[in-house]
Amino acid sequence: MTSSNLLSITTFIFGAAAFFYFAHWIFKKQLFGRLGTWTALIGAVGNITGLIMRWVESYRMGIGHAPLSNMYESLVFFAGTIVIIYLFIERKSKNAIIGAFATPIAFLALAYASMSPNISDRIQPLVPALKSNWLIAHVITCFLGYAAFAIAFSISIMYLFKRRDVQKTSSLLSHFPKTQVLDELNHQMIMFGFLFLSIGIITGSVWANSAWGSYWTWDPKETWSLITWFIYATLLHARMMRGWYGKRIAYLSIIGFMAVLFTYFGVNLLPGLHSYGQV
Repeated sequence: MTSSNLLSITTFIFGAAAFFYFAHWIFKKQLFGRLGTWTALIGAVGNITGLIMRWVESYRMGIGHAPLSNMYESLVFFAGTIVIIYLFIERKSKNAIIGAFATPIAFLALAYASMSPNISDRIQPLVPALKSNWLIAHVITCFLGYAAFAIAFSISIMYLFKRRDVQKTSSLLSHFPKTQVLDELNHQMIMFGFLFLSIGIITGSVWANSAWGSYWTWDPKETWSLITWFIYATLLHARMMRGWYGKRIAYLSIIGFMAVLFTYFGVNLLPGLHSYGQV
């Protein structure tokens, strides 16, 4: 079995986990929640194993680089990181319903990587700009941030649903965590994501200087990374200095994740130094 085959199977495992979590939310059966947890855990193991296999395969082909160099590999890492971080959140909150909102993002990311005709799963040699020791540090830190923001986005959606049900008349929302719990989880995820996005931007700047002779070139990817950073910086400033919480923070979190998605996907449509990331 090749790494691509294993990762394709993992796509369906993540889809099954999302299904079980959704069933747990709708039918309020603990069995579905446990099935979701164990399925997500199996999928995370498959995801990590697939990346390791891909790394080994690249060495066997004489290429030998970490599987973090193109759109396919970054989506695989993004999906796996979302599930791993989510499982920690589930263990901490002891509420599996959050999985009904978090794991579908991981499933969609991996499904897009595995099934999109515009994305190749072939292992390819690194372009000269990627031949750097900064590759692993930059990509891992950025995608840890992106994954945390994805979960914060999920929690923000849950918060807005829960907040609208002020009279607690909806049975579908009765098992959601309390709004205060969701708000605090959202804040923690954003702080975690902001830390790693900041480190990712710093390592990327150092890498850019070694590759292109400049710490900052205002490339579309760099510019939108900075815009994303400012959105989340504004959110954290508003919470800590202005006392914002709840609905306003949830809306800013959603806006921030939209900026993340555009930074990740949208800028690939624009010419720039990071254009190799779309293949």
